[in-house]
Amino acid sequence: MSIRPEKIRRTVRAHFRHILLFFIVLTPAVIVFSGGCGEIGPAPAVPVFSYKIITSYFHDPDAFTQGLVIDNGVLYESTGEYGKSSLRRVDVQSGEILQKQALPSQFFAEGITVFGNRIIQLTWKSQVGFIYDKNSFKLLRVFRYPGEGWGITHDGKNFIMSDGSSTLRFLNTETFEEEKRINVTDESRPVALLNELEYVKGIIYANVWKTDRIALINPETGKVKGWLDLAGILPKEPLRTRHIGVLNGIAYDSDKGALYITGKRWPFLFQIEPLLSK
Repeated sequence: MSIRPEKIRRTVRAHFRHILLFFIVLTPAVIVFSGGCGEIGPAPAVPVFSYKIITSYFHDPDAFTQGLVIDNGVLYESTGEYGKSSLRRVDVQSGEILQKQALPSQFFAEGITVFGNRIIQLTWKSQVGFIYDKNSFKLLRVFRYPGEGWGITHDGKNFIMSDGSSTLRFLNTETFEEEKRINVTDESRPVALLNELEYVKGIIYANVWKTDRIALINPETGKVKGWLDLAGILPKEPLRTRHIGVLNGIAYDSDKGALYITGKRWPFLFQIEPLLSK
């Protein structure tokens, strides 16, 4: 029996349509399956960590804390407000003020850091910073910078400075010239109001003004690696009886591996352990 060429062509076209339909139906399933493997899905959210209080110490409830740092077991503190700003040396255990240098009334003091035998202190809107001898508190020199001064720390190579925005500036430790800057983001969203800073084991810890959270920032990329949530750390009773300000003050004792935090007019200085694993 012979088969006509036309019939063969119709049969081939029918088979081709069936094969094409099969792939059209199958392809979306393959795409959905690939997405379900986690290769295309959204990135995990930035983790939020809690804390454990190790102990608490007395803190001057009149201190409007703007900067906090520990060097060789000694606590140095910068307090703000016009007409009340100061640089202090404080005994951690008792909270006793061992040494105090008042600033002229036209300056509102901000963050501090210790670098070698020098203490560097910022001011808020004056665009002026002060460098002191660490032991005598003698004023060694004055330096200037553009914009506002909020927080300052260092990584051993550069000073790292905040100005209330989402930008951190890295400054030369001798000339105070800007060498680079990073923009701080949480999953691509800018994190503004960065305030008091501390450099801890290769990570920048930054208070975020008017919040109970500390951002843990990668100093190379500016990305927030995690949040330290300190909500509830201050007992409620002092909040009812005094004009308590916001969380502001981070100090790391590298010799002991101890982290301390306080706030504006807080009656306590807390040593805490961040619970950085879940």
